Amino acid sequence: MTTRKELVAALQLRYGSATFGERIKILDEFVALTGYHRKHAIRLLREEPGAATGTRERNRLYDEAVRQALTVLWEAADRVCGKRLKALIPKLVDAMERHGHLDLDPVVKAKLLQISAATIDRLLANARAHIDGQRKRRTGVGSAIRRSIPVRTFADWRDPPPGFFEIGLVEHCGGPKTDGDFVHTLTLTDIASGWTECVAMRVRNQMLVIEGFEKAAADLPFAMLGVDSDNDSAFMNQSVLDYCKGRGLVQTRSRAYKKNDQAWVEQKNGAVVRRLVGYGRLSGVDARNALAQLYASSRLYINFFQPSFKLKAKTRDGARVHKVYLAPATPCDRLLAHDSVEPAIKEKLKAQFKGLDPVRLLQEMRTAQQTLSDFAAHGVRAEAAPAGRADVAVFLSSLSSAWKEGEARPTHRKQPKAKHWWRSRVDPFADAWPLIEGWLIAEPSVPANVLMDRLAAMFPEAYASQAQLRTLQRRVKAWRAERVKELILGGLRKSADAPAEV
Repeated sequence: MTTRKELVAALQLRYGSATFGERIKILDEFVALTGYHRKHAIRLLREEPGAATGTRERNRLYDEAVRQALTVLWEAADRVCGKRLKALIPKLVDAMERHGHLDLDPVVKAKLLQISAATIDRLLANARAHIDGQRKRRTGVGSAIRRSIPVRTFADWRDPPPGFFEIGLVEHCGGPKTDGDFVHTLTLTDIASGWTECVAMRVRNQMLVIEGFEKAAADLPFAMLGVDSDNDSAFMNQSVLDYCKGRGLVQTRSRAYKKNDQAWVEQKNGAVVRRLVGYGRLSGVDARNALAQLYASSRLYINFFQPSFKLKAKTRDGARVHKVYLAPATPCDRLLAHDSVEPAIKEKLKAQFKGLDPVRLLQEMRTAQQTLSDFAAHGVRAEAAPAGRADVAVFLSSLSSAWKEGEARPTHRKQPKAKHWWRSRVDPFADAWPLIEGWLIAEPSVPANVLMDRLAAMFPEAYASQAQLRTLQRRVKAWRAERVKELILGGLRKSADAPAEV
């Protein structure tokens, strides 16, 4: 801009004293150098050197009075948008003036009636910015980090080698989210093999996420090459970004509000985490330790003994989607069959597989699930005896009939409800029961309908319709059963209290 001003000042003298033909040449050169429109260039060169070129003040049509009146009308209209308020202003002004709520100056009123919807939104922008929930998303370091991380969708994975993981967090808050610190699960799912690692976290924290990466990397049989997360602030921060750069991990993210971009880990959150842990509320260090104990056994059971499907191809025909899956295989089998996995890693996986007992792993999982179930239901831990070889044999024998008892996973069993002992309706015989009991003592075999006839004759205002007959029959039956029980237990009590013969 300074160079252009210097050029204008240098050419103004030449342009003013030049002939018509010279002016055309000067103007052509000036337009080519500056890119100005030809008419704008003529005006600049015709100005006298040193003339003041101050900024022209804007002619504001809508002043503060109009803005204040518009704010009142906006609040009276229940804060509708500018287009709706534009259509409402004539009626609203007329109604408020008719009831004495508004007394506008004629000039202000005329401006309000001719104001546009865009101007309404512009004048009310400052007021809307101070309303809770209407502020724009906070920008800062987190937003800059989010923009610096490339986006990867579900279709962008193609066929990566083992080591690229989708990651996500699962909060064990027991249903709707409430305030409080709850245990979280960090889930890592390998795209190539489906190998899944779950790490229990005390709370949701970026430093604990880094510790989870360290633990998962130590347990993995192959190297971690990259992580793909959602836009959670626990992942989109400087600490995680520096960790990934320092370890040479490729960090990508999904699109906002597009969960299908992370279909691999989202599926494992349901098929692994929720299937093992359930939906109970877990909080505290003890619950976190119990969850970690469950994942220590389940990671081996799932990755070595749980076959899973993997999508091979997907075609769309109009609204119908046809999916083709590969044959079910465990993550370990997929690693053994993958060409990019080193032979040493394959031999290590084979040796580890030979030393694993699936029944013992399942028993350890059930024990840890029972502990988690106790935490979710009562907030306390039930101490269990350590499992031995005999216990494994008993557990194995119980598997053949476990289906008869219903749900085998303690984390998914319904908690027993309290026995309904209280009355939900008014007792129709609360006042008359002493009289009825006297009749029963005098005549133990009298039918309930006869007792009902007596009550209807004595208290017609309460029992004339005899609608309480079925209730009376149940009450009489329970009374007679209690008398029989007293007779039997009374005889036993008397024989127990009698002195022994010597």
